[in-house]
Amino acid sequence: MTETAPDLLYSEAEEDLRAAVRSLLADRTDTPSALARAESDTPYDPRLWQALGAEMGLAGLLVPEKLGGQGAGHREAAVVLEEIGRSVAPVPYLTSAVVATETLLGLGAATPEVASLLAELASGRRTAALAVPFSYGPGSLRPCDGLVGTVRTVADAATADVLLVPTARGLYAVEAGEAALTALTPLDLTRPLADVCLDGARGTLLADADTGLAAARRGLLAGAGLLASEQLGVAEWCLTETVAYTRDRKQFNRPVGSFQALKHRMAQLWLEVVSARAAARNAADALATASPDAPLAVAVAQAYCSRVAVRAAEECVQLHGGIGMTWEHPAHLYLKRAKSAQSALGSAGEHRASVAEIVGLPGPA
Repeated sequence: MTETAPDLLYSEAEEDLRAAVRSLLADRTDTPSALARAESDTPYDPRLWQALGAEMGLAGLLVPEKLGGQGAGHREAAVVLEEIGRSVAPVPYLTSAVVATETLLGLGAATPEVASLLAELASGRRTAALAVPFSYGPGSLRPCDGLVGTVRTVADAATADVLLVPTARGLYAVEAGEAALTALTPLDLTRPLADVCLDGARGTLLADADTGLAAARRGLLAGAGLLASEQLGVAEWCLTETVAYTRDRKQFNRPVGSFQALKHRMAQLWLEVVSARAAARNAADALATASPDAPLAVAVAQAYCSRVAVRAAEECVQLHGGIGMTWEHPAHLYLKRAKSAQSALGSAGEHRASVAEIVGLPGPA
């Protein structure tokens, strides 16, 4: 039996989707508004989410049409996340439209409660967050004992309407108002974190413990795989802006980009970004086709793309010179998004260990 090679290219429909999302984000997001929101108590833009998630229907890309979604797939969601990374858009797309949605889809035959919640998420009317630490990857997930105690550093918990809580008794849906939230100060101010205290919270049991844990791991796997596309978007923006700046900035009456040392640095970065695109697209395609190699593809993409995004952002800050160090220039937003994403949904070391385990290599001594 011959294996089908992964499709790493973008289809015409995916390019049309990219153009529409990029146009919307260009109109609705800019550096001054992003900085203003980062310094406020409301880092997310509800009108932008309404336009992106509800009006364009992007919140329901992964949800089948019979459940109220668009019936698309992970490749399309990856394109959206590339553009979100390129603009550092303050929206809960990764946590709600990918991780939480994929978790609910992993419950198999949808009960009325699950179907209703999926329809609400797909419509963009409500958002959800998986109540696990943002650093947890699919291999490090450990459910809590029940609706008790505090879950630390949950991404987008403060803006979510519903929390999905994997416990030793099953997967619960908890209305956000039932939990006590303590907002944290994250490195990336465009993606809020909060501690979630579940003591006294009431929830709806959606699945038993084994099913719920498997579904949550599926959600984290999809999230880690598509986070690579967001990291790719961050890296591509940083490379593009750096090349443009060094082409225009002059020193000794020459564009600084004409100096051979800088040419080599940007050429090396371009090679790494191209490789990151291949890794991210491979992960998205593996998830879209439910390939048995999806865990390997996701682990490879995360281990590689997280490093490339950070390197691209660091080069962007440095090669922009003094202006790159200022608060007014957006380079720091991309560096913070890249650095925070590097430890999100499983660290690079965790994903490298997963690669070694999957391919049968010995682990670290």
